[in-house]
Amino acid sequence: MIPKIEQRDINNAAWAACDTFRGAVDPAQYKDYILVMLFLKYISDVWKDHYEAYRKQYGDDDTRIRRRLERERFVLPMTELKDPETGKVEDRFLADYYSLYERRGAANIGELINIVLDAIEEANKAKLDGVFRIDFNSEDNLGKTKDRNRRLKMMLEDFSKPQLDMSPSRVPEDVIGNTYLYLIERFATDAGKKAGEFYTPFQVSQLVARLAQPKPGDRICDPACGSATLLIEAVREVGDRNFALFGMEANGATWALARMNMFLHSFDSARIEWCNTLTSPALVENDRLMKFNVVVANPPFSLDKWGAEEAENDRYNRFWRGTPPKSKGDYAFISHMIESALEKDGRVAVVVPHGVLFRGAAEGRIRQALIEENLLDAVIGLPGNLFQTTSIPVAILVFDRSREKGGKNHDRKDVLFMDASREYVPGKNQHTLSKEHIDKIISAYRNRKAIKKYAHVASFKEIKENDFNLNIPRYVDTFEEEAEIDIDSVQKEIDDLEKELAKVRVQMAKKLKEIQRG
Repeated sequence: MIPKIEQRDINNAAWAACDTFRGAVDPAQYKDYILVMLFLKYISDVWKDHYEAYRKQYGDDDTRIRRRLERERFVLPMTELKDPETGKVEDRFLADYYSLYERRGAANIGELINIVLDAIEEANKAKLDGVFRIDFNSEDNLGKTKDRNRRLKMMLEDFSKPQLDMSPSRVPEDVIGNTYLYLIERFATDAGKKAGEFYTPFQVSQLVARLAQPKPGDRICDPACGSATLLIEAVREVGDRNFALFGMEANGATWALARMNMFLHSFDSARIEWCNTLTSPALVENDRLMKFNVVVANPPFSLDKWGAEEAENDRYNRFWRGTPPKSKGDYAFISHMIESALEKDGRVAVVVPHGVLFRGAAEGRIRQALIEENLLDAVIGLPGNLFQTTSIPVAILVFDRSREKGGKNHDRKDVLFMDASREYVPGKNQHTLSKEHIDKIISAYRNRKAIKKYAHVASFKEIKENDFNLNIPRYVDTFEEEAEIDIDSVQKEIDDLEKELAKVRVQMAKKLKEIQRG
C-alpha cells in the first residue's frame, strides 16, 4: 500500500524549499519561482502517475499511451534543444520537472527551465497562456550565473523530496490546493506591505465570503482578486461544485498566481482576467458588464490615480451616482461592484478603510445615493492590524440588491451597524480573528437585532439625521463608564505607600553616611 502524504508534511517541505532564496531574493519575488515550480512539479507528477497506470494497461504500446495522455488536463510535450548555428538537435526530452531535475547541473539550467515552461504553455495555450510569466534565467532577480545556477539546482533538489511527491495515488487533490494557499499566506507574512498586492488574510476572506452568502448555482466574482484566496473561500461557502467563478486582476504576476490557484483547486473553468477593472474591465458581455449573484473584494485602499479622468465617459455608466475623487478609488470599486451585481438579487461584500464611512464631498454624495436607493445592508467594523499592509482598522460594507423595489427584501429599510473592533486574537505583528469571533459577527448579521455595545439596527431616518455619515460610533455606543472610586481604599493605599517611602528614605540616608565615612 502506497503511504499517503500528510498535509503538514507537504506544507513543511514546500516551505523549506524557500530557504534557497531567503536572504538573497526579495520574498515578494521568490514566491513566484516557488509557486511556479510547485505547479510544474504537480502537473509532472500527475502526468507520470497516469503514464505508469496506462503502461500497465497497454504495455509498451507508446502510441496508445500518448493518445490517452493527450486527453489529460495538461499535456506535457516533447521538446528539443538545437544548436543555434547548425540547427542540429542536441537534446530531446519531455517538458516536465523530472527532465529538469536530471539536467540540474547544466550550465544553462535557468534557460532550460524557461524552455520547458514555454513548451508547456504552448501545448496548453487555452489554459496556460501567459501563466508562467517569470524568467528563471534572470540575473536581476536570481543573481549572476554561478549563484543563479546553484540556487536553481538546490530548488530542483528540494522539490525531489518524497514529501513533495504529488502523485494522485499518494496525495488527494485538495491537499495540493491547501499547500498552495499555505505558501501564499507564508509569503504574505514575509513580504510585509507588498503582501496587499496578492493576499487577503484567511480569516478576513472567510468572513467576507460568509457575509456574501454564496449558494449553489451562483456566479461569483472578485473584481480585485489578487491570488484568488477570497474566491476560494467563497467556493467553500457554497458547499458543492455548482457555481461559476470569475475574477479580474491588474497585476500580471499576481494574475498568474490566481490562475494556478484555480487549477490546483480543480476550478479549470474559472475565468480570471488580467485587466484594470476600473478603466478596462474584461468581464463584459455584449458590450455590457457581466452580472453576478455574488461580488466580493478586498480592493486596494484609497487607490491614487485610479482613472477618474475617464470616469465621466465610462462606457458602462458605472459612476452615474458621481465620480469618486481621483486620489481615492474606494467608491470607484464599490460602484463597479454594485453595477456588476444582478438587479434585485445580487449581494456585495467589500473591505474598505473607515474613511469610506464618513468622508464628504463626492464620496459623501455617492454614499447618500446608495443609502437612499436602499442598497446598504450592513456596516461592520473590524479590529486594526489584521493586514500585513496596514495597521488601521477596516470595515466591511454589505450591499443587497434584493432590497431594491421588486426584490424579495424590498421592505427592509434599516441598516445594521456592528462594532467588532475590540474582539480579536492579539499577535506580535498581526492580530487575527478566531472562529468564535467570526461566528459571532455572522450570527449578529443574520439575526439583525440590537446587541449592547456591539450591534445596532439604524432606521433610514436615523442615518439621515446623521447626514448619511456611517461612522460606527454614531450608532453603536461602546462607552464604558468608569468604576466608582473607593476613597477610603485609595487613602489607605496612599498611607501605606508613604510609610514604605519613609522606610526607604531612612535606609538611603544610612547608606549615604556609610559611603561618606568610607
